Amino acid sequence: MRSIDGKTMTDTADDLHQARLRKLWFRASRRGFKEADIILGHFAEEYLPTMTAEQLDIFEALLEAPDQDLYGWIIERDPVPPEHKSEIMSQLNQYYKIAYTKLQQ
Repeated sequence: MRSIDGKTMTDTADDLHQARLRKLWFRASRRGFKEADIILGHFAEEYLPTMTAEQLDIFEALLEAPDQDLYGWIIERDPVPPEHKSEIMSQLNQYYKIAYTKLQQ
C-alpha cells in the first residue's frame, strides 16, 4: 500500500475517521445549552464509534440545527421537520426517554 509521510493509506483514513469522531463528540457535548449538551454528548459518546459514514453525516446535519430546535425535536416537544427525520433522530428520541427515566430513579 502507498505511504504518505510514513503512514499507509489505511492509517491515514483511520486517523481522519477518528478525528471526525472527536470533532462530532466535541460539537455534541459543547453546544452551550446544558440539557442539549448532556443528551447529545452522552449519545455521541455511546453511538458515534459504531455509526456508518452516512449516519455520521446525518448526525452532523442535526448538529447544524439551532439548539432550541434540536432539543425540541429530541424531547418530542416540537415536530421534526421532514428533512431531519431519520433513524438517528429516532435513536435520539429513544435515548432521551431512557436517560430521563434513569434520572428519575
